[in-house]
Amino acid sequence: MENGPHIELAFIEWGSMKYIQSLALRHDVLRKPLGMIFDPAIFPEEKGDIHLVANHGDWLVGCMILTEAGNDLKMRQVAVANKYRRNKVGARMVALAEAKAIEMGKQKMVLHARDSALDFYLSLGYYIVGDQFEEVGIPHHRMEKAFV
Repeated sequence: MENGPHIELAFIEWGSMKYIQSLALRHDVLRKPLGMIFDPAIFPEEKGDIHLVANHGDWLVGCMILTEAGNDLKMRQVAVANKYRRNKVGARMVALAEAKAIEMGKQKMVLHARDSALDFYLSLGYYIVGDQFEEVGIPHHRMEKAFV
């Protein structure tokens, strides 16, 4: 397709089949390259979070978690399948997440970005807050975007 693959975005329920698929995508994209082992024991804490996925037909190709943090919404565990990167999947998920935050009356979106993703978030209007820090063994920066 000239405009890239047709991708549908959806909010899903924790524990659903799409949620289980998102666990696998997060493992493949975020954990496996760092040599981290999949540990399903940590996922019950996600029950109260908002889960967003991107689908190409029956295939789950992107996901993220939104966690309430007082007046803010925290974006985390953002993953897009390698084959679907550079097709605006991540940008569309971020835009929908921001719309959800505004709908919820949140003041800003916050996140911890891997240094490899800084340019992506900067291009979407996020700004770096504070110094670089290490998380899951790699460099990260806190980033924010305020809603006016």
